[in-house]
Amino acid sequence: MKMKIHKGNFLIYLLVVIIPTILLGLYFYNQILKENDVKRKDDARWIASIYQKNWDQFVGETLTSLKILSLSAIENFDTPEKMEPLLQQAKQEDPRYSGLFLLDNQGRILTGTDTHYHQNDFPEKSFIKEAIQTKDIIISNHVEVLGNNQRVISLASPVLNKKQELLAVFMADLRIDYMKNIMRVLTPDTKIFIVDGDKTLLQMNVNKQEAENESQWITYPMNQLPWSLKVKIADRDVKEIAKNVGQSLFIIIIVTHVLFLLIEYILLRIHTLKERKENEIQKMELVGTLAASTAHEIRNPLTGVKGLIQLLSEKYTDKEDRYYFDVINLELKRINEIVSDFLILGKPTVQTFNHVNINETLNELKPLIISEGNALNIECSWHIDHQSVIVNCVKDQIKQVILNLTKNAFDSFESPGILQIRLQKFDETCKLEIIDSGKGIPEEDLEKIFRPFYTSKETGTGLGLVICKRIINSFGGEIKIKSKVSAGTTVEITLPLANKKRIRS
Repeated sequence: MKMKIHKGNFLIYLLVVIIPTILLGLYFYNQILKENDVKRKDDARWIASIYQKNWDQFVGETLTSLKILSLSAIENFDTPEKMEPLLQQAKQEDPRYSGLFLLDNQGRILTGTDTHYHQNDFPEKSFIKEAIQTKDIIISNHVEVLGNNQRVISLASPVLNKKQELLAVFMADLRIDYMKNIMRVLTPDTKIFIVDGDKTLLQMNVNKQEAENESQWITYPMNQLPWSLKVKIADRDVKEIAKNVGQSLFIIIIVTHVLFLLIEYILLRIHTLKERKENEIQKMELVGTLAASTAHEIRNPLTGVKGLIQLLSEKYTDKEDRYYFDVINLELKRINEIVSDFLILGKPTVQTFNHVNINETLNELKPLIISEGNALNIECSWHIDHQSVIVNCVKDQIKQVILNLTKNAFDSFESPGILQIRLQKFDETCKLEIIDSGKGIPEEDLEKIFRPFYTSKETGTGLGLVICKRIINSFGGEIKIKSKVSAGTTVEITLPLANKKRIRS
């Protein structure tokens, strides 16, 4: 038995704790990874948006500076040498510039801040040609290395007159190292690079192998430049993931163990009730065995005793002697009734069922019950359906049940009160209720009252209600008792009508 219990407990623990913990753990682990991936991507997008805003601001400031220079260039177009000091000053005041140049409408240099360029160098540059043709601002799509080993990206801005005719082109070389410094100040540890299509223009903290893994990068377009920012998605924080998984597992383990304990408690209650029921059945079997083996043995000497008492009563006729013989006969009668109760509790015997009118049975018992009630100053109230209520049962036994229950009701009164007897007829059943306004039964005792040998009376045997239940069950009915301390008790008996299907208890 213990082996089965331990095996059952392990199976429940496996199904309620271990398997759900593993499955839920895997589920939450995947959810945490997904949430972590989404968070890391959102963080990368946020970083890219910061760079995008700073680059837009950087380009916007550069274009504003070039527009101011364009106004000066229009006024001094005939004397470009006057522009050189202005370009030198702009370069010195703004560290973003590696060089500033003023070109004619053919792309040839007029003046500039550096002398290492040849006059014919600029017309051949594709971004210069595009700026001349489109009369729009064009940024070169590749990085150039100057003679001083400085890496730059060039920007061409057209100078237009009021008729929108191209007069000249400003070209600015923007320092790569200055751009990198801006990026490094914002997020020094972030891996980022800038591309124009498939061409890498600028990169920071990036090696070739990392750049090839597209799934680890977030691409973010720029507004004022035909470029895109690529920001590396941060690596998973193993400690943070482990912490979150650990917290989830801790909660899962607590919940599953609480559920396991709850199920164990419910199963224990079921097992206890089952054992209690088995114990009651064993008690009933014990009582039945005892009744079968001793009832007749008791009655045999009882018959002899009664006969001898009868002879003695005929011999001794004094009034005092007659009183003693009457007392002895009453006690013998009581013994005989107890033996009869034991026989009812014994092994089932073949009984002859008849159609019994419960109305008539109650009317037969009515004088006896009213008489006993009057003796105790208890009012008896009858509420009986006038139509016939026919039940298939044994008349003497149903009488015994009613008398037993009314006697219990009378015993519950500690002061004058009311005893109600109600009989109702339904489609397939009838209901007999015996309601008293006595002291009631405590709630903790209600579940014990149908146990053999349990009694709250000093002289009771604890078999009265057990016998009543056995009789009612044999008729295919059921008996229920409801009670409240100081309010009274209601005994409800339900029986199937004759020729109707019986109710199983």
